[in-house]
Amino acid sequence: MSNTEPSAESGHDPDVVALATKVFDFARHGDTESLTAYIDAGVPVNLTNDKGDSLVMLAAYHGHAGTVARLCERGADVDRLNDRGQSPLAGAVFKGEDEVVRILVDHGADPGAGQPSAAEAARMFAKTHYLELFSSGEAR
Repeated sequence: MSNTEPSAESGHDPDVVALATKVFDFARHGDTESLTAYIDAGVPVNLTNDKGDSLVMLAAYHGHAGTVARLCERGADVDRLNDRGQSPLAGAVFKGEDEVVRILVDHGADPGAGQPSAAEAARMFAKTHYLELFSSGEAR
């Protein structure tokens, strides 16, 4: 399985396309147990779709703290940027997902990664509690 979400038109095996779509949907919808089963069976934890969004990016952006935590426990790259240069932490800050932000920081996410970075997004949207969290170096 590649690290992109293939389209059926690109000549990829339709079964592989269906599997990839299912796995990305598990992340988007916070189906932690199903996603974990696929990862434990060999799906790469850092799998990305055709936009460069990783599983942790999708789970973080959609506010699924339990899924984010499980992906982090399985070794997900918390600083992997998508094709637009966005980090999972910046996405969670933008969406105001406090628990997800804490989990990512606990797992070493860099508030300065990406464009705009999580720190820049927190300043832009006057989310000072995130700036305090980033400066403390640990979640509360």
